[in-house]
Amino acid sequence: MIIKNLKTIFINKYGPSDNNISVFFSPGRVNLIGEHTDYNGGYVFPCALSFGTYLLVRDIEPGVIRFASMNFDYYSEIPVGKLSNKAGNEWVNYPLGVIDEFRKKGVLITSGVELLFSGNIPDGAGLSSSASVETVTGICINEKFGNNKLNKEELAKLCQRAENNFVGVNCGIMDQFAAMMGKKNHAIFLNCDTLEYELVPLSLSGFKLVISNTNKKRQLADSKYNERRSECEQAVSYLNKIRPLRNLGELKLAEFEELSDNIPDETVRKRARHVVSEDQRCLDAVKALKNNDMAKFGKLMNGSHDSLRNDYEVTGHELDTLVYEARKIDGVIGSRMTGAGFGGCTVSLVNEKSIDKFITDVGIGYKNKTGLNADFYVADVGDGAAKLE
Repeated sequence: MIIKNLKTIFINKYGPSDNNISVFFSPGRVNLIGEHTDYNGGYVFPCALSFGTYLLVRDIEPGVIRFASMNFDYYSEIPVGKLSNKAGNEWVNYPLGVIDEFRKKGVLITSGVELLFSGNIPDGAGLSSSASVETVTGICINEKFGNNKLNKEELAKLCQRAENNFVGVNCGIMDQFAAMMGKKNHAIFLNCDTLEYELVPLSLSGFKLVISNTNKKRQLADSKYNERRSECEQAVSYLNKIRPLRNLGELKLAEFEELSDNIPDETVRKRARHVVSEDQRCLDAVKALKNNDMAKFGKLMNGSHDSLRNDYEVTGHELDTLVYEARKIDGVIGSRMTGAGFGGCTVSLVNEKSIDKFITDVGIGYKNKTGLNADFYVADVGDGAAKLE
């Protein structure tokens, strides 16, 4: 039904044609634990969601690419020879960045196409709507113009480069990798340094993942994300005087504690402490999930949020309020922010019998303390990016 409705909207937008409309999809993601570790060569544990971004595509004769979105008003029609030009701060820079990375690999768009993007991921919520747009574009271009020469892992890397080089956000690999490689009812245990990964069955044993949206908008490129990355690089620089070190992900927690006094800047030391301790929490969380120890998994989620608040300082009033209101509810065994922070979403592990109370009580408490209305999503875990039709 969704695809049928989207095709109707597409035809209303662009007009009828004898050419077929192709449909691609890429999910959003939620990270269960392992936050701000990906660009530090550490571990993450995300899963793909059942909602994400649809992309409808149709060939046309003129040598232009038409970009439209159901989520943003901005519309663009760009000649195929000018696809390397950035469009201010508009959403089209995400697909344009992907197209530009294909160009660097010798994959050129020479014919015209009409594109319609439609996402049901809340924009700016920290569920990686940008990576979803990038990866759905990557799957599309790879098939239509690249003869499917790139595998999904290569596409994930290409989409990350698009965000780094074209959009200008120094994101790690996690979001694009999760969107590409996700599998229904599985989470991805990923070493962001080596890209070794394991699909871990996500059997939640009577619990559900509930995503709570602060509805405080944040723009990742304008946040302190790049500042945090720079602070982590400073920590590596300090520690490199003591032992060779490429990134913080190489350190075990006990080793960091021995070396941490060699970081003279207290703020930089705190940032590094979060990364190294979060790596250990991620390892412990995967083990707990495999052992079906949900109580342990939930405690590690709580510890993750507290570290993100105290050491990494990327939470803020709205995220903290959602987390603390969640922890008051019987049946909640873990709650944490997910994503880059500074607004966005939390993820909570909630007993199925407590979900209605959770949504009601957390919503009221959050409204009373922030003046904002939270949105709630009971998450299903879906597959990665693919062509649907």
